[in-house]
This record gives sequence, C-alpha cells and structure tokens, in this order.
Amino acid sequence: MIEIEELTVRYGSTVALDEVSFSAKGPAIGLLGPNGAGKTTLIRGLLGFLKPVRGTGTVLGHGILTERLRVRQLVGYVPEDDCLVPEMSAVRFLTYFGELCGMPKDDATQRAHEILHYVGLGEARYRNVETFSAGMKQRIKLAQALIHDPKLLLLDEPTNGMDPSGREEMLQLIKNISREKGIGVMVSTHLLPDVEAVCDEVVVLDKGRVSVHGDIADLRGENRKVYEVRVRGNKERFCEQLARCGYEWKEWKDDMIKVFVPEEEGATKIFSAAKESGSQIRHLVFEKSSLEEVFMESVKAGDKE
Repeated sequence: MIEIEELTVRYGSTVALDEVSFSAKGPAIGLLGPNGAGKTTLIRGLLGFLKPVRGTGTVLGHGILTERLRVRQLVGYVPEDDCLVPEMSAVRFLTYFGELCGMPKDDATQRAHEILHYVGLGEARYRNVETFSAGMKQRIKLAQALIHDPKLLLLDEPTNGMDPSGREEMLQLIKNISREKGIGVMVSTHLLPDVEAVCDEVVVLDKGRVSVHGDIADLRGENRKVYEVRVRGNKERFCEQLARCGYEWKEWKDDMIKVFVPEEEGATKIFSAAKESGSQIRHLVFEKSSLEEVFMESVKAGDKE
C-alpha cells in the first residue's frame, strides 16, 4: 500500500525526516510517534505537498514524486487542522468537495447526503459547519475525505478533541472503513489505544526516523508467551541456559528478565535453566507485551543514540 525509500525532508537546517524507509501492506496502518517526530511531514510527503531532498516512494503503486495528481485522486486526507469553509451547510460543503474532485453537481450532492448519513451527521446536514462541535468537525473532515470514494485514507489525529463516546464511535467508523468498505487507512496519532483499536500494522517514528515497524501482533508477542522472571544466583549463567533452550530474553526493570517462549510451550524449560545454572526462581509471572511497552522501548533506544 505504501513504500518509502530513504525519504529525507528538511525545513531549512532542520531535518524533519531522516532517510525514512518502510513498506506497509495495510489494510490499517498506525503511524505513531511523539510530537515533532515527523508524522505530519510524512503524510504531506506522501501526498506530494513537500519536496524531499532525497528518497522516493509509492502510494498504491504510484510514485509520490512523478504521479502526485494520481496519488491525490486515490487518497482521502483528513488533516489535523480544520479545513472547513464558514457559512456553508454540511451538504453544500461536501458537494463542493465532490465537485472539486470532478464529480457532476447532482452526483456530488447525492454522494454528500449518503456520506453524511454514514458518518452520523445526517440530521445536521443543513447546519452551517462553523456551528459544529469539535467531534462533529472531525466527522465532517472524515466525510470530505470519503466523498470521492478513495482507495486509501490518511488520517492525521482523527480523534483530536473528541469526548470518550465520540472517540469510540470514530474508531468504530475507521475500523468499518478498513474492514468492511475495503479502504486502506493510515492513522497518525500519539494515542496508542487508538492504534491498537483499529490497526494491524504500526510504524513508529522518533526524531524523524523509523524506530519500529511491523505487525502489531508480532510486536506484542501474541504468537509467543512472555514471562517476567527474577532469579537468585548466577543470572548470567541462567541467561546462557535460556539461550541454549532457544529462548530470547532481555533485561527488565527491578533486576528482572523477560523471557520469550513459543506459544505451544510453558515455563518448564525456564525452571530447567534455573536448575542447570544453580539459580533459584524467585518470581515468575506470565504477561502479554503491550504496544505502549514497544513504543516506550523504541523511544528510549532513540534517546540512547
């Protein structure tokens, strides 16, 4: 769905994207990162709004440098900032966007009514958009991105300013778009629960670089078990025994170790490793890795660099 190779974007002397490379298959991609990580810059680069100093990429097989118009025809964009035209009703606003995309006015008007109903704004379709609440504005931004029946949506902070119930409804809409309507989505946000709720794949940016990329299930270790272990004795020898068993492990907080075990196995070999190394298991807890944990570790790794 999206392929990027060594994409580098500068604002003056500031490097916003630093040789960013990844290949994302979708259908629902999360774009995570702290403020200033380069998320919005990446989206604008995909749309051809920014000219990179080096690198290239494709969206749905079309070059972001050589086929910018075609990319925009296939993509719907929900910017973080409001993109509303005051003193226009919701249906007129969407009709106008449909006409900008080349649709005949009657077709655009019919499509506007359909989309407003789909995003939950059917009863407010004749209200002027400047009177909308923050949550309603997010919904109509989503509606304008859908008006031309795109193949991919780029959503920049789509739940920004929404109350909990509105946020949940928006996430359900995005999930329905990607899973039922067959439209790919990339959700750029700093809210990890939003990504976990709707996405299958995640790209984490930190300081303009890709720090993590992969399927969320794999990153959280859903295809393997995770044990939090503390031993008394020779920890180094214990870890060597774990490696001989074919287990991955890593140091963790409070002098503990995280041990990654194949899904079909239990903790038997962990106890065997302790016995062989002359150590005692003092603490052993089964847990699942969270996306927050993956995110925090990637950011910490970037800080160390």
